[in-house]
Amino acid sequence: MQFDADAAIETAMGVFWRNGYGATTPQTLTSELQIGKGSLYNTFKSKHHLFVLSLARYSTWRMGFLADNFASPDPVRLQLREAVEVLTGYGDHDRGCLLVNATAELGSSDQSVTEVTEDLFAGIEDAFRVAIQRGQRNGELDPANDPGAAAGALLTTVVGTSLLLKSRTGQGRVLRTIDATINGL
Repeated sequence: MQFDADAAIETAMGVFWRNGYGATTPQTLTSELQIGKGSLYNTFKSKHHLFVLSLARYSTWRMGFLADNFASPDPVRLQLREAVEVLTGYGDHDRGCLLVNATAELGSSDQSVTEVTEDLFAGIEDAFRVAIQRGQRNGELDPANDPGAAAGALLTTVVGTSLLLKSRTGQGRVLRTIDATINGL
């Protein structure tokens, strides 16, 4: 049976995001992707390779969201808030960020995960920095704040609130954290 490998990566991304890497078995993947084990391994080589492809897809998806979000005509402060909320899943789901979850699960023991994560986090931080600089130029954000440090604080907020959401500690705590970070800009 012929299948769409691109669609399979998209579906696998959701499976890994929901279950985590360790709890996702090849059987789970073949069932969710509706393919045989032979197709899974012939196309993707291994569960790990499919996981890394899923992380890369997620990263591309998130960077695309940020590009669209920061291109909108909305005030920068609202764009930054929207970015933090979407990246963490606030108000939408309690799965957190797939790459934060992968990093928490696998730590620094998986170089492939580390590389994808570092690239995404650098991209997010850079997008935040550029938006903050724009907000400072147009008078919306405090020009005394170092844009790089503020971008790093926003990235840290994304990572931390992703973990809070994943642990289901409460939307109120997450909202207070997001508000304090955005208001501090």
